[in-house]
Amino acid sequence: MLVVHRAASGAALAGGLADVLSKPPADPFAQEVVAVPAKGVERWLAQRLSHVLGAMSDDGVCANVVFPWPDRLLDDAVQSASGEHADAVARWAPQRSVWPLLEVIDACAGTEPWCRSLGQHLGSRDEDKGRRFAVASRLARLFDDYGQSRPAMLRAWAKGRDERGDGTPLEDDLSWQAELWRRLRDRLGSTSPAELLEDACARLKAESEVSGLPERISVFGASRLSIARLAVLAALAEHRHVHLWLHHASPALWETVSGSNAVLRRRDDSTRSSLTNPLLASLSRDVLELQQLLGRCAPGFTDVHYPSAPLPATLLGRLKQDLADDLVGDSPPPLDSADRTVQIHACHGRTRQVEVLREVIVGLLAEDPSLEPRDVLVMCPDVEVFAPIIAATFSLGAEVNAAHPAARLRVRLADRALQQTNALLAVLAQLLQLGAARITASQVIDLAGSPAVRQRFGFDDDEVERLRSWVVRAGVRWGLDREHRRTWQLGEVGQGTWREDSIGCCLASPWKAASRSSLTSSRSTTSTAPTLT
Repeated sequence: MLVVHRAASGAALAGGLADVLSKPPADPFAQEVVAVPAKGVERWLAQRLSHVLGAMSDDGVCANVVFPWPDRLLDDAVQSASGEHADAVARWAPQRSVWPLLEVIDACAGTEPWCRSLGQHLGSRDEDKGRRFAVASRLARLFDDYGQSRPAMLRAWAKGRDERGDGTPLEDDLSWQAELWRRLRDRLGSTSPAELLEDACARLKAESEVSGLPERISVFGASRLSIARLAVLAALAEHRHVHLWLHHASPALWETVSGSNAVLRRRDDSTRSSLTNPLLASLSRDVLELQQLLGRCAPGFTDVHYPSAPLPATLLGRLKQDLADDLVGDSPPPLDSADRTVQIHACHGRTRQVEVLREVIVGLLAEDPSLEPRDVLVMCPDVEVFAPIIAATFSLGAEVNAAHPAARLRVRLADRALQQTNALLAVLAQLLQLGAARITASQVIDLAGSPAVRQRFGFDDDEVERLRSWVVRAGVRWGLDREHRRTWQLGEVGQGTWREDSIGCCLASPWKAASRSSLTSSRSTTSTAPTLT
């Protein structure tokens, strides 16, 4: 049985999940499976559940609960039902299929008429525009997305029909994608996962134990699920309790979608244009389409709505109420001068933004004793840009000697890229980028100055600066040699490449003991560049 829980508040959803999990399953040692979209949600949800599960007086514990990613949970379930599907997923993974796809493109782009537009975009073998790998990677990811969002289309392509999956033919300028996908299918020698999905779901419905999942699973906080994964979710719900927890701000929107006609293409859907509140119309696409897909993939699901408490008559309260009711007030009441529920701070830069944020958070915590640091969520457009500023402003790593009270707050930076938190992965990412880059002087010096490389070769600040000085004096700009520059149509210009100068040759080659000893001995010499032969 599939049960869809929806509420405008994350706290209400967490409370509903706690009520469900507080009823023990038949097997007391069975794990509870709650799929979450991010590690930050996992930490917050575990804290919320620990106040209810096993609690006598707000002192419970969240134990024997696993928090996998929703995609991993559903993909593992369908692969456990079909070994052939698991093998197909491995073969068609974008990271792996991009290399056979490159071979297919090289064989077809310049010779076959159906691939003429792609060949013109990539360029000929003699005049390669440097796009082959980027385009192949993009196409491999696109084919993978098609398998998740449009499995019916790929099944039609496999049968030789150039369709969109709903019987509509592909446009002439897109038909090359279907033929390229069929050539890749032949090159891989493997049926695509989209073609095997229906049989795998049928086995999940027929054999409840094949997935290895407990009798009760939950998917919490998902805003988007593809057609393929919703089909797996519906198959799992055939013999077990599956709970889908949706953060849905508008009961009016839910009723509007429930009463609308089913459509297959976004351009044919007029639901959003029929909404009254423009903010609701612009922000509701994901939850609206998820509800429509639920109606197509899992008809007859049980709907459970958690009503919100009466909202206060503040600006934020009125905004939430308008979204919930899909209304726009004609003459809103005057704003109370003491209302601070919505604030806009104009700052002259990122650093100042974080400083103002720190003061606002500290002030709010001081004014409201019921507010706790775990109740504060800070969102930013690019966490990698703001991460070092936040670390410095909130004194992360230097809390003992910091004087500002914000240093006592437990601040966590979530959803950071692995290459930003792992020094070795950062170096690997730099090397991979150099493989398709112009290999400028600054890129190589930055690589030599990265923490992992400095630790491996024992470089200190003076030695990195000395390397920079040598490169500047040698006049190295970019490019390994003339042949490397030919990619950018500058193969006749060798000046400024790493290979043209003797010091460039030394720096471009692997580090040897001789170069290391030269660096070491130069600490006690003058700053003039040595003569290298």
